[in-house]
Amino acid sequence: MCLAVPYKIISKQDIKAIADVLGVQKEIDIRILDDVEVNDYVLVHAGFAIQKMNQEEAQETLKLLNELCQENI
Repeated sequence: MCLAVPYKIISKQDIKAIADVLGVQKEIDIRILDDVEVNDYVLVHAGFAIQKMNQEEAQETLKLLNELCQENI
């Protein structure tokens, strides 16, 4: 099973970006997507941004993931 997680782009340079999810920041590769900008939300899998998404979708996905994690603790 593969899982992609929504991240918010906080900075970018060339094909790399710093992205944030729930206060955790990491460097990701954005070369797959043509039009990624700061403050965009992207789905990240294995360190690669694979799809842009809007803020509402990202927040709803993060809410569901958080609920799932809470149920399994």
